[in-house]
Amino acid sequence: MLPEHSLPEKTQILLLTGFLGAGKTTLLKRVLSWEADLSRTVVLVNEFGEIGIDGLLLKDAGSDVVELTSGCICCTLSADLRQSLNRIWTQFHPRRLLIETSGIADPKTLIPLLQEPAFIDKMILKKTVTVLDADFWEARDVFGPLFYHQLESADLILLNKIDLIDPEKVPCFLKEIHEHFGGCRVVPTLHCGIDPEALFAESHPKAVGIPPIHFFRTAAFESFVAAGAPVQDSVTGNAGHDAHPDDAPVPAFRFVTFSFRAFKPLDESCFRRFLEDLPWGVFRVKGPVRFPDRLAMLNYVGKKAEWTDWNGEPETRLAFIGWGIDGGNLLEKLRQCVMEN
Repeated sequence: MLPEHSLPEKTQILLLTGFLGAGKTTLLKRVLSWEADLSRTVVLVNEFGEIGIDGLLLKDAGSDVVELTSGCICCTLSADLRQSLNRIWTQFHPRRLLIETSGIADPKTLIPLLQEPAFIDKMILKKTVTVLDADFWEARDVFGPLFYHQLESADLILLNKIDLIDPEKVPCFLKEIHEHFGGCRVVPTLHCGIDPEALFAESHPKAVGIPPIHFFRTAAFESFVAAGAPVQDSVTGNAGHDAHPDDAPVPAFRFVTFSFRAFKPLDESCFRRFLEDLPWGVFRVKGPVRFPDRLAMLNYVGKKAEWTDWNGEPETRLAFIGWGIDGGNLLEKLRQCVMEN
């Protein structure tokens, strides 16, 4: 047996699924356009039909694209999928494999295939991302089991095309989806606009120092702005100082971003309760948090919080991204967690 350090690196699979026309190819093109390191990345596209349109759309993406046509990878093309996975491993030995399924693919059939003994030592399914057309959620009862299976299997749901529904419905839809599928994260998007960290869920900060808030905003909102989404900076909360003079209720039809900074430590129990009580419209919070006995980096996406150790400056510096939320009210609650002694 080879020593552990010489064993081949497993290919990390990102499975992209979603009903017909939800925006999976839009998401894939967006991912491949990022400046993030996508070396040794292979894309496997499944088209239900004789002509692989998605492959044509992705031909200039800069990654190796493999197509499966004339069927669905979870049924008639399952044998072809096995052959393709073996060929991809042998030919490319990729670090990451992005699989875009057809709109009628059932991930509950596909996921066990990826976990078969022939692949378990070569590949690992890291995440299933389901793109959900926001307009379809209200009519979900007519789409049948396949629609639900795509959502039940998701680690991350992108509630896409929110510009095509009544803005007041967005927080309601987020709440309903969380209640139905509580084990996953849910992020509202326009044209599948999401930042790389939220999609790939990096578990460790990439930089030695925390970037300034405007840099975080640029990275997180680059895809939103590129897609033409209206974005508004609402408020900035600095503990011990007055709120930003533009502190005002946030229009319900806009993405909003605001920030919080404190040099004194936060009470950990209070802060964790604050996170638990965040409304469904807050889908992204990131930054270092100073507690009395430690520093920690928070990465919060869609009601799920990840914590890692932090060795930067001893202060709390958080950036928030949300939809239709009152940033001023949230900042006031957060200030109550700042310890005075």
